[in-house]
Amino acid sequence: MLPAFLLPLLLLAGAVEADQRSPTSSTTKPFTESVIADFAAPWAMTFLPDGRMLVTETQGRLLLVAKDGSEQTIVSGTLPVDSAGQGGLLDVALAPGFATNNQVYFSFSASGEGGTGVVLARGTLVISQPACGDGPCPTVAALNQVEVLHRAFPYVTGNSHYSGRIAFSPDSQYLFYANGERQKFDPAQDPKVSLGKVLRQTLDGKPAPGNPLAAQGFDLAIWSYGHRNILGLAFDPQGRLWAQEMGPQGGDELNLIMPGRNYGYPRVSNGSHYGGRNIPDHAPGDGFEAPAVWWAPGIAPAGLMIYSGGLFPAWQGDAFIGGLSSRSLVRVDLDGATARKGDQWDMGARIREVEQGPDGAIYVLEDGDDGSQGRLIKLVPRG
Repeated sequence: MLPAFLLPLLLLAGAVEADQRSPTSSTTKPFTESVIADFAAPWAMTFLPDGRMLVTETQGRLLLVAKDGSEQTIVSGTLPVDSAGQGGLLDVALAPGFATNNQVYFSFSASGEGGTGVVLARGTLVISQPACGDGPCPTVAALNQVEVLHRAFPYVTGNSHYSGRIAFSPDSQYLFYANGERQKFDPAQDPKVSLGKVLRQTLDGKPAPGNPLAAQGFDLAIWSYGHRNILGLAFDPQGRLWAQEMGPQGGDELNLIMPGRNYGYPRVSNGSHYGGRNIPDHAPGDGFEAPAVWWAPGIAPAGLMIYSGGLFPAWQGDAFIGGLSSRSLVRVDLDGATARKGDQWDMGARIREVEQGPDGAIYVLEDGDDGSQGRLIKLVPRG
């Protein structure tokens, strides 16, 4: 059986509407920006309960960062990464129950038989600050008892479209994990491989019981399929799972992820293959799940956060997406299972990640025009 908190989504599937109106633009941003820290090619971040942050860098470093950015500590214990192309150390997320178990999940790209693939792992975060002479020494941080939970299958040649985004169900029982189709197209429709899929697993990385496609001969972990390259995955306050997807040329998407649904790639897309080769558009009755919102021209989406804080009350429940090629921060109005474009602010840099802080501020990570640098910027209401 499907988990109770997701059963209502089946009834809401038909309520999703694609709205392609131009986003609201404003010459004055409703927030001020302050630089907190600088990094080398950051990819993802998450907040610890005390306000400190964990930040991944694609070359393989996991950093523990002070609330004000004044101290950065390398967290030892991560596993070797293949950082060529779009690869590297990717997502990072605190386990349900982190306050007592100190577990951290992370994803990364790795080399192996057949090529490369995205890997999901988990370790226990240990932070200490030993005494040193007359005062404390620098902070020491490590991931202990690191274990690999899942490897994408199959490994393939190339170094792009890993995805690797992680989200936990609101009841803290399940792990949702996205595998990109690795620019190989057809695997997204193959029921026996993990590429181009959203997986629903136990917290130990095993296929979750009751997944919707198991009885149809799909791999037991598959929750949805027909995806290209999901670079943001988040639950809204009502328990709906949303994903933003880096589409082909002119086909970036925000999708409401429904159990067992086929999102169409590469058979349908509102974009075209790079180089101009046509892909049939989504059409009513074609058997594929259409995006809630899509962008043409594309925004090159990266990161996804659904806001619940108090600093920006008018935006509670809205989705925020970083834009790479669009060098923007994008807001999408979510109303139940429907979505429509809101604001798109020019940030003057590629935005790789968006997160909400414990203080209700919005934090964005840049990754630099050449992918070699990036600042962490805090956004708070103007005035």
